[in-house]
Amino acid sequence: MIPRVAGRSAERRKQRRLDEERRRFGPPQGWVSGQPVPSRPMLELRGLVKHFDGRRAIDGVDLVVRRGSVHALIGPNDAGKTTLLNLVTGVLSPDEGRVLIEGEDVTGAPAWKLTKLGVGRSFQQAELFWSLSPRDNVRLAKAVAAGSVWRPYGALPESITAESSGFLGRFGLGGLERWLSAGDLSNGDQRTLDLATSLAGRPRLLLLDEPTAGLSPRETKDAAALISRLAREEELTLVFVEHDMEVVFGIADWITVMHQGRVLAGGPPHEISENPAVRRAYLGDLAIERR
Repeated sequence: MIPRVAGRSAERRKQRRLDEERRRFGPPQGWVSGQPVPSRPMLELRGLVKHFDGRRAIDGVDLVVRRGSVHALIGPNDAGKTTLLNLVTGVLSPDEGRVLIEGEDVTGAPAWKLTKLGVGRSFQQAELFWSLSPRDNVRLAKAVAAGSVWRPYGALPESITAESSGFLGRFGLGGLERWLSAGDLSNGDQRTLDLATSLAGRPRLLLLDEPTAGLSPRETKDAAALISRLAREEELTLVFVEHDMEVVFGIADWITVMHQGRVLAGGPPHEISENPAVRRAYLGDLAIERR
């Protein structure tokens, strides 16, 4: 009989890992002794606080984003939505609280570290190299995510160049990738290109800040359909801030409502649309078509 040394060694390593996780983070929600540890949320915020000039822009926010969900942040202006995204992505550091991605504490981590962990971000205004072609914008985004370039105009691997053209085709920009600069594109195509560059590094968690801002009704509809499709195809966890309620209730499977820096409510779309406190604070008597 062959001794089961290797098996016992693997069990010991597993137990040490579980003991270390319990020491660092405490028992995961729903953890039962002797059972495997369930997968952690993709994103977890614990007691986040941020002050600006003595005012609490973020006031003790607790939030859990499930892996693979499409999670919307809504609320009136100055509710703290963009500030919250900035705290998650290291643009700002919280005064109190913690940010965890799959259980790892990344509070105040720089953007390069978050990129390595699979976090992507787009801003309210598209962040592009305006004089470069769409293909070159995607090439650079892919190269930076892969750690293949240290200056904007360095030589890039041929594999990245070949992949970039095909990648743009998925976004409806295939015929424009080389002959126009990003600055020559329509507003809708610029927003699409911004989304493409955000996805070029294959993130696991993508945060979008008002992805349909400034778009026409038709462009908004197309953008919402594209975001919904990509979230499924790329197996993304998606968190987005949006003011267009048709977009929110059309693609989100979970909604967090913020008001005065706090979480007012959270739940699936049908619960949020019927929540009296949410209607008083934000939605009013807006009729929402639930899909």
